[in-house]
Amino acid sequence: MKEIVLEKKKNGMAMLLVIIFGIILSVAGIVIGGICIGGNTAYFGVPLLIVSILAMVFFFILTAGLKVLKPQEALVLTLFGKYVGTLKNDGFYFVHPFCTAFNPAAKTKLNQSGDVTKHEISAAAKQEIELVNNKISLKIMTLNNNRQKINDCLGNPIEIGIAVTWRIVDTAKAVFNVDNYKEFLSLQCDSALRNVVRLYPYDVAPNVDTTGDGIADEGSLRGSSEVVADRIRAEIQERVQNAGIEIVEARITYLAYAPEIAAVMLQRQQASAIIDARKMIVDGAVGMVEMALERLNENQVVHLDEERKAAMVSNLLVVLCGNHDAQPVVNSGSLY
Repeated sequence: MKEIVLEKKKNGMAMLLVIIFGIILSVAGIVIGGICIGGNTAYFGVPLLIVSILAMVFFFILTAGLKVLKPQEALVLTLFGKYVGTLKNDGFYFVHPFCTAFNPAAKTKLNQSGDVTKHEISAAAKQEIELVNNKISLKIMTLNNNRQKINDCLGNPIEIGIAVTWRIVDTAKAVFNVDNYKEFLSLQCDSALRNVVRLYPYDVAPNVDTTGDGIADEGSLRGSSEVVADRIRAEIQERVQNAGIEIVEARITYLAYAPEIAAVMLQRQQASAIIDARKMIVDGAVGMVEMALERLNENQVVHLDEERKAAMVSNLLVVLCGNHDAQPVVNSGSLY
C-alpha cells in the first residue's frame, strides 16, 4: 500500500463561503416560494420551493466535506471502501463529502501517551473524543508496556520493562497493512524484548557470547544497557517496518531479578563484594609487611632470623587483616 498525500485540497474556506451563500439563497428561495404558493403564482412557487429545499439539503451535505487539521495530525480518507488519499498538513480542507476517515486503532487504549484518560467525562465528550481520534497523530509517542518476566541466557528469571518512543511515518501502511497498529506495535515490542534479553546474562558472566561472533565477551543487561537498548530498538524497527512505524528510541526502565531468586542473588552479590574487599585488604597487608621488613633491614634496627621473620609476618597479617582491633601484648623479656 502506497501513501497518497492530498496537498491540493486546502480550499475549505472558499467552499465554506460558497456553502453559506448557497444556504442563504436556499432559505430565500423557500421563503419566496412559500409566498408565491400563498398568492396567485403557485405554478412558479412550487418548483421554486422544491428546488430550494433540494439545494439546502445539497449544501448541508457538502458541509461533511469540510475537514480541519492541526499540526502533526493526519486523516486517512476512504470513499466507498476505496483509499483515496491522506491529509497530512495542517489547514482547512474540503474533500468529497462522502469520504470517511478511517483509523482502526481509534478506540484502542494502551499504556502510552495520548491514550490515558484520568478523569470522568460526559457521553457527549466521549463521542467527540472518538471522532477526533479518527485523526492519526504524527507526533512522537511513548509506549510503556507492562514488565515482563524473562529468563536470561543463564536461565535466571528477571523482570524487565522498556519504554519505546515511536511515530507514524506512513499512514497508509499503518492503517491498511495491519489490523490495529497500536496493538501490533505493543505485541512486537514484547516479542523483540524477549528475543534480545535471552541473549544476555543479568550480570557479567564468563564464557558467554552475546554478540554472536563466537568469542566470549563482557556484555550484560546491567552493564551494557545502552547496547541492549539499541539492539532492542533495531529488533522492533525491523518488525514494524511494514506497518509504517518508525522507532525513535528504546530505553530500559526497569531491571531486577525476579522475586523468587532476588534474595539469593543479593547474597551472592554481597559475597562477591566481601571477597573483593578481602582480596584488596590482603594485597595491601602483604605490601605493608614487605615494606616493614625492608625498612628494618635497611636501617639495621634489628636482626631477625627466618623463624622470627615468620612470626612477625604472621602477627602483622593478623593485625592488618583482622576485623577487630588488635590487643597489644608487651614482652618485657628478651626477644630470644
